[in-house]
Amino acid sequence: MIYAVILFPLIAGILVPVLPFKKRFWMEIFLEVCVVANTAMVWYLLFFHSNTVYTLAHFTDQLSLAFRVDGLSMVFAGLVSALWPLATLYAFEYMTKEEHEKIFFLFYTMTYGVTLGIAFSANMMTMYFFYELLTLVTVPLVIHTLTREAILAARKYIYYSMGGAAFAFLSLVFLLIYGSSIQFTFGGVLDMAKIGDKKDLLLLIYVMSFMGFGVKAAICPFNSWLPQAGVAPTPVTALLHAVAVVKSGAFAILRLTYYAFGAEYLRGTWAQTVLMSIVMFTIVYGCSRAVKETHIKRRLAYSTISNLSYILFGAVLMTPAGLVGALAHLVFHAVMKICSFFCAGAVMHQTEKKYVHELDGLGQKMPLTFGIFTVSSLALMGVPGLAGFISKWQLAQAAVESKNVLAYFGIACLLVSALLTAIYMMSIVIRAFFPSYIVTEKEKSLPVQGDFTDPNWQMLLPLGLFTVATVVFGLYSAPLIDFFTEISRGLL
Repeated sequence: MIYAVILFPLIAGILVPVLPFKKRFWMEIFLEVCVVANTAMVWYLLFFHSNTVYTLAHFTDQLSLAFRVDGLSMVFAGLVSALWPLATLYAFEYMTKEEHEKIFFLFYTMTYGVTLGIAFSANMMTMYFFYELLTLVTVPLVIHTLTREAILAARKYIYYSMGGAAFAFLSLVFLLIYGSSIQFTFGGVLDMAKIGDKKDLLLLIYVMSFMGFGVKAAICPFNSWLPQAGVAPTPVTALLHAVAVVKSGAFAILRLTYYAFGAEYLRGTWAQTVLMSIVMFTIVYGCSRAVKETHIKRRLAYSTISNLSYILFGAVLMTPAGLVGALAHLVFHAVMKICSFFCAGAVMHQTEKKYVHELDGLGQKMPLTFGIFTVSSLALMGVPGLAGFISKWQLAQAAVESKNVLAYFGIACLLVSALLTAIYMMSIVIRAFFPSYIVTEKEKSLPVQGDFTDPNWQMLLPLGLFTVATVVFGLYSAPLIDFFTEISRGLL
C-alpha cells in the first residue's frame, strides 16, 4: 500500500486532462474522490504500519529507492494527507476565474503523491529523488498564469531550488563514504572509525547540506523566491507557503540532523553555533519585512519565512525537546498559515483587492472570512488557547532546557517576532473591521464600495475546519505532544 499512496495521486493527476469530462462538476467529483481515497489509504497505512523497509529499486548495493513508515514520516504524511482534500475543495471555487484548469489540477494532484514520497522515504537517496521531483512538479504551478511576473518567479524558484539541492546532494555523497549506511536511523548513521580527523570536514558538509535543504525552507539569504512565488494562484501559494514545499525543506533538515548526522555528534560544535545564528536572524528578518510589506500575500509570505525558522530553531537545538518543539510548530503552523492564506485568497477572489490599504471596511461585508482570519492571526501571534501558543511554548522551553547561551537569544527572537506578528496581522484585522476614514490630511479612505460577500461553501468549509483545528490544538494538544515526545526519544 505504501507504493499505492504515492503512485495513485500521480496517476489521477495525469488522467485529469485525458478523461473527457462533459461538465466541470464531474472533474471536481473525480478529483475530490481520488484525493479523499488516497488520504484514507494514508491513514490506514499510518495506523496499521510495520517497520518494514519496502525497496522499489536498487541502483547499486548502497543506493536504492526505498520507503518506510516511522514516527517522523507519520507526522509529515498525516499532516499532508489531512490538509490536501480541503485544499483541493477550496481550489475548485478559486479556479473558476483562472484559465487552464486541467493543467493546474494535473500538477496540483501530482504534487500530493510526490510530497508523500518525501514523507515515506527510508533513506537519503529516496528523499533526495522526490525532493528534486517536487521542484519539477511545482514549477508549472508557479508559472500557471503565464504573466511576466509568474515567469520570473518560476525562474527564480527553479534556480534557487536546484542550486540548494546541489548542496544538499553533498550529504548523500559523504554519508556514503563516512556512514554505516544511508538509511534513516534515529541518532545518525555516521561511522566514527571512518571519520578519524575529518570531523570539521563533516561539519562543513552538514552546514552546506542544511543550507541546501534550507532553500525550500526559505532560510536567509535564500528566501527571496518565496514572496515572489506569491504571483501563483492562492491554492498554490498556500501549498508552497504552508504545506508541501516549505515543510518538505524543514522535514528534510530534521531528517538530516536527527536521522543522518545525529544530534549528539553535532551538539556543541561550531556548526550548531553558525546555523543557530542564521536561523535566529531569519526569524527576526522575516517578520520585520512582513511589517513593511503592503501586498497581502507577500506579507503572509514573509511571515512564513519567519515561522519556518521557528521549526529550524527547534532542529538546531539538537535536543529531544527541540525536536518536539520543531514538530509541534511544523504541524500547527501549517494549519494556521494555510487558513490565513486561504482567507487572503477568498478576499482576492471575491473582491480582486490585493493590498492592505484596500481592505478598509471589508470585514463588515465579509464577516466570516475576516472573523476566521482574526483567529488565525491571534494563533500566529501565540495567544494562549490557540495552537501557535503551544508550539512557541515548546520551543522556548526547549531553548531553556538546552542550557545553550545562544539559545537564550533565540527566546528573545521569538518574543520580538510575536510582537511584530501582532503588528502585521492585526493591522489587517483592524482595517477590515474598523476602517479609518481619514488616513492623513491629504489622503482620505472611503468605505469600501461594491456588493461583496463571503465566498461559497467550497471555500468556507475548509476555512471553518482549519479554525476548529487551530482552537482544538490550542486547548487539547497533550496527546499530540506526547506522540512527538515518543518520536524524539527514538521510540517510533
